[in-house]
Amino acid sequence: MGVYKIIDIVGISKKSFSDAAKNAVDEAAKTVKNIKRAEVMKFDIKVENDTVGYYRAEVNIAFEINR
Repeated sequence: MGVYKIIDIVGISKKSFSDAAKNAVDEAAKTVKNIKRAEVMKFDIKVENDTVGYYRAEVNIAFEINR
């Protein structure tokens, strides 16, 4: 039975919410190994000059800890 750690990360994208969530997982995978689950906790939009600037996705990343 494994032990897991969960971290929070925020992905951003100028395209879409789904792209922001994918970016969060892709960036986490550069330094975190054994990712088992990603859960989107919240979506929001950064507004700049009264228009959508960035889509943001707050994501919990769960990964297995190797002993």
